[in-house]
Order: sequence, then C-alpha cells, then structure tokens
Amino acid sequence: MEIDEVGEGLRERLPGLADEYGVPGVSVAVDAGGRVVEAAAGVLSTATGVEATVDSVFQIGSVTKVLTATLVMGLVAEGLVELDAPVDTYLPGFREATVRQLLCHTAGFEGDVFTDTGKGDDCLERYVELLAEVPQIFEPGAMFSYNNAAYSVLGRIVEVVRGEPFDRCMRDHLFTPLGMTHAASDPYEAILHRAAVGHLGGRPVRVWAMARSNAPAGSMLAMTARDLLAFARAHLADEGLRAMREPQVVLPDIGWGTAWGLSWELYDLPGGRGFGHDGNTVGQSAVLRVDPGRDVCVAILTNGGDRRPLMREILGRVVEPPAEPVPDPAARLDARRYAGFYLSSTSRTRVSADDGGRLWLEHVPLGLAAAAGDEPYRTELLGWRGDSLLPAKPGHRPVAFLGDDGGGRARYLHTGRADSARPGEPEPDPGPDGGLGMPPSPPRGAATPGPDPGRVSAAASADPAGRAGGRSRRRNWGCAPGRAVADCRDRR
Repeated sequence: MEIDEVGEGLRERLPGLADEYGVPGVSVAVDAGGRVVEAAAGVLSTATGVEATVDSVFQIGSVTKVLTATLVMGLVAEGLVELDAPVDTYLPGFREATVRQLLCHTAGFEGDVFTDTGKGDDCLERYVELLAEVPQIFEPGAMFSYNNAAYSVLGRIVEVVRGEPFDRCMRDHLFTPLGMTHAASDPYEAILHRAAVGHLGGRPVRVWAMARSNAPAGSMLAMTARDLLAFARAHLADEGLRAMREPQVVLPDIGWGTAWGLSWELYDLPGGRGFGHDGNTVGQSAVLRVDPGRDVCVAILTNGGDRRPLMREILGRVVEPPAEPVPDPAARLDARRYAGFYLSSTSRTRVSADDGGRLWLEHVPLGLAAAAGDEPYRTELLGWRGDSLLPAKPGHRPVAFLGDDGGGRARYLHTGRADSARPGEPEPDPGPDGGLGMPPSPPRGAATPGPDPGRVSAAASADPAGRAGGRSRRRNWGCAPGRAVADCRDRR
C-alpha cells in the first residue's frame, strides 16, 4: 500500500463522502509501517459550524475498553493482578467471575447497566456495589455476551490496585508514555481541544458526556484519530501485549469477527489474524482496525449521520473489506426452534412464523436503547448459516439462536449480547428494563456507553447490531460458537 496515495485519496474524497452520507464531521488516520497520513472533513457541530480538523477530538466509545484492558494487562505484567484470579481477590464480595472472563465478555451477568453514580472519584466504587442486584444470564465462562458493566468493574480493579482514580491511571500509564497529547478523559479536558459534538437525526445532541461510572467501558474518552493510532501502534510494537490478541472465545455467526481476545475483537485476514474494536456514544462513532500482516492501522471517527457506509468505503481502501452475508435459498428454517420471546434490559424481541412458513422478528427497544433513540422494527428472517439467520430489512446484522431448553427450542437470541428466551408472551409493558429488576437507568439524554460503528445506537456499545467491517474468512478455533477457547483446547 502506497501511504502517500492513500493520504491524497483521503483528502480528496473525504469531504464528498461526508456530504453523501450526511456525516457532519469525520476524522481519519492511517498508519502504514509507522508513517501516518491524516484527513478531516465537515464540522464539529452543525450549530456552531466550527470546522473539523485532524487535531479535533471525537469520542471513541467502546474502543475505550481496549485501553482499559491494556491498563489491566500492565498490572498483570507487574505481578499485581492474575488473569484467572477471582474478581473478589481485588474487589471483596464481588460475584463469581475471573478477571479474564471480564476482559473477554464471558462473565455472564447482565452487562447493560448504565446507572449514573455521580461525578466524584467514588463513582466506580458505588457503581460496582450496584451490580450485586443485576441478574446472572448464564454461568461464568459458558459463552460470549458483550458486557459493558464488566469493564467498569475492570476500571475499579485498576483503581484499587493502583491506589489512584481511573482517569489518572489512564493518563499516567497510557496517554503520557505514548505521547497522546490530544486525549481527553472528560469534558473538562475535552474543552481544551476542538471537540466534536454528536448528532442524532441531523441535530446536535443536548449532552456531550455520559456517566463517569461507565468511563472504563466507553462513556467519555475522546481523542484524535492520530492518538488512537499511537495506541494501536504500541500494541504492534510491544510483545508483552500480544497475549491480548490470542483468541479466548469463539463468536457466533453474527456478522462480527471470528473470536474475541482479551478485549480485542479478532478477524481472519489473508495475511493472518487482524484485530480491532468499534465504539459508539450518543451521536458519535469510532472504528479501529489493525492488520499486523501488512503493518497497517486505520482509525475513523465520526459525529453522526449514516456513518456505516462511509466507514466501509474507507476501510475497503485500506484493509480487506468484510464479506457481506448473503442468504442461503436452500436453508430450511426450524420455526419451532426459533419462535418465542427473547428479553434483555435493552430489548424485547418476538420471533414468529406466519401461515406461509416465513419467519418474522419484531424488535422493541427498552430502557436505555429506547432513550437513545432506537426505533422498533419488524423484519423477515432468512436462512444463512445453520442457526444464524439474516434479517431481510437493510441495516440489520445476522442473529444467532443458541442453546437448547431441553425441548428443542433456543435458549438465547444472540446479536452480540445473549437475550434470554422467556416462555409465554410477556405483559404488554414489562417496564423500562424488561422486568429484569435492574438498577435504575439514567433519564433520557443522560449517560451510557455505546459497542462499535456498525452498532446502531449508544446502547449497542461494541455494538451488537450492524458492524462497519471485519469478517473475511472464518477460521475454526476448535470451539463451538460462543464457547470459551479455554474450555475447548483439547479439540484445537
């Protein structure tokens, strides 16, 4: 790849792409072999008209999780934390889970907990205490289910072991050593830079930062695309961090990567394993991709609009574009296995068959997802790969039906998070959390982290629905989808 040509192409094409897809502002940086090119286009806010530049900071959402994990791995390297130690070794009284399970989203407890516990240095301590109330969805280590709350717990471990607030640990152990001069942990730091404002429905959002209690999961951190690549480059250069790229759990076929490492999402590329992460906050999105085989990294930051096709086009010019899933017309759908109601704290989904044998999915956002602007939708489901089906409605990624209730029906509807099957039809209004008895979520417009571009909303932080890119060929890591690699090593 000729990096100078890439830079020239970005500078020429980016303004048109932003205009074509209604993206108010965008910043892109590409690193090839240590040489970096950058480009930016649009505005930071349509209300102010301030120009977006390569020195502008955008929120990176759930990409923050990889930085949090890197802080944890620093503690591991120093012998202060053990990956397979119970979490209550460091946080006495915490529920059953290991540090490793928190890092690779297999801890099994409800992960969409966005309760605002204040702006003080005790916010993570108070937040972790609330998690005693949340339900356990499955046994720790049994499967993958994206978990925002787990990363706030990891942030609290960093605080306790270091004896300093999480934000200070981030700056002292990552920003300063890596020369990340345009990285802001909170609004008070972001205001010192040209800071992007998120947009929903074409308008600037009315809040900039989300709850500090979710900061380790991705509710606040903002930086330039250049600084995000400095972080990615450190992962290529530091052999001590290579373990974070080793597969820990195989992902179901849901249009994401092939496996998850210690925070990194893993992809199979022609030159070997690639890695990355996506992130959303309210109205802002980020994507980071690294191709070690070609020594290439790319970061894309946006503040609204239809960012997914824009991101796909840019990624396709730098790393191998993902193969778009195509329905299998020969697939036979087992309506009895799939039909039913599936519930989480952020959605209620009904899957049913019509008289003609066609399968339909009806999705209703709850709680934070509804507050963040997610819309209900109905779509036909089409056959794809085994128990992974494709929504016919554009803009939605594959869903997987996992497990068995003992009667031949699926136990989980998996979209990145595992939504539990609920027998019978739920009450018409089970409440903002789906009747799960969750701690209260913040009011509309308040904080919550949001998985990764391609993810549809702030509530979908690594983003369970719709990804910006990543899949090429699926390699079999020797495990059933969703199973922890450690549980399947005898079959590798």
